[in-house]
Amino acid sequence: METRKVAFYTLGCKLNFSETSAIGRQFEEHGFVKTSFEDAADIYVINTCSVTDHADRKCRKVVKEALKHNPEAFVAIVGCYAQLKPQEIAGIPGVHAVLGAAEKFQLVETLAGFRKPAPGQPGQVFASPISEATEFHAAHSFGDRTRTFLKVQDGCDYSCSFCTIPLARGKSRSHSVQSVVERVQQLAETGVKEIVLTGVNLGDFGLQGPERERKEDFYDLVRALDEVSGIERFRISSCEPNLLSDEIIRFVAQSKRFMPHFHIPLQSGSNKILGLMRRRYRRELYQERVALIKEVMPHACIGVDVIVGFPGETEADFLETYQFLNELDVSYLHVFPYSERENTLAPTLPGRVHDRLRHDRTTQLRGLSEKKKRFFYEQHLGQETQVLFEDDVTNGQMEGFTPNYIRVTAKYDPLLVGELKRLRLTAVNPQNLMEAEEVGFEVLHH
Repeated sequence: METRKVAFYTLGCKLNFSETSAIGRQFEEHGFVKTSFEDAADIYVINTCSVTDHADRKCRKVVKEALKHNPEAFVAIVGCYAQLKPQEIAGIPGVHAVLGAAEKFQLVETLAGFRKPAPGQPGQVFASPISEATEFHAAHSFGDRTRTFLKVQDGCDYSCSFCTIPLARGKSRSHSVQSVVERVQQLAETGVKEIVLTGVNLGDFGLQGPERERKEDFYDLVRALDEVSGIERFRISSCEPNLLSDEIIRFVAQSKRFMPHFHIPLQSGSNKILGLMRRRYRRELYQERVALIKEVMPHACIGVDVIVGFPGETEADFLETYQFLNELDVSYLHVFPYSERENTLAPTLPGRVHDRLRHDRTTQLRGLSEKKKRFFYEQHLGQETQVLFEDDVTNGQMEGFTPNYIRVTAKYDPLLVGELKRLRLTAVNPQNLMEAEEVGFEVLHH
């Protein structure tokens, strides 16, 4: 019997990548061969996102590309956008099945007895209300990178006024600390060196079972994982400032395995805007978190999420955010222009910010991010550190990361892939990448 091929395309966050990987392994267990998107696959699975802009346009484009590679292929759409707009996606020409949040991990079984809709007919929708997405499905990326993204939490109980994630992923839920530890031990046996903990609201880890009882918390998980031998590095992907407690910060500072790297969403440096966004903290708390991190880990890398052009954001509010970030000892920014989402409160608020202004403010903060990143890198010149190299090779160069997330570029060497290498950081190149040399002075750059 001819082997069937399946290909995947993932839009959005690291959590989506871990889930795509998990669905891919289910297909492989059922005898499918995972192939690249350009290869003519029998089935294409597109994992969508509702956070990034133009979800509909991106989804249509990827479907069109898939059918160019194989016009007879079967196309299934999963992910956040599939939960929010299933009927709309089902109407995209070439889409055969749309699976919601509660159904996506049953994709292989769903397809077993499935027949393609007749040409011109909409795709079939398998999407129950989000209230039915109550089960936690473990997922991790594997074989894609040296680092593995491990999903330990899903869903969100918060109600930020700009966000559709609770509508797309349901309520906050997790497995137990023990089950995460067991999965990490299994990953350690496969030779994984670094694990990035991911979730929708990662710091809210611990709500378990049908009743969503809080038996454990994120601090319990961090302490337990620090004891797992075989993994060199753990990273905390993104954690709300109100959930990144002082005890977690102090623990990471003396940890054996957790890296001095935090990604903490801010969204705005204006308390007025934070209130309109329904965020659960104010700028003073954020400032305290950053100050404590830098006090106990002066070399720590801190990344920040910011949304600009939110309804009601005046020029003065934006300048307040710019000034706040300029003075804050953080290392880089992820800047997003605000974009309207259906079924959220934000678009109903007065004071819509013109698209042009959103773009200009985004450009200004991205410029600030580049300056901050270069400054952070330059502070580490001349230092010796461990770099873990990845499997991505571009123009004969490979990249790796220091413990505090400085991206190092080096000439491709197959022996370096997946290896921790002790290097001296020597120069920041025009692309804002760090160059390095072996401590024995063999230069590792262009």
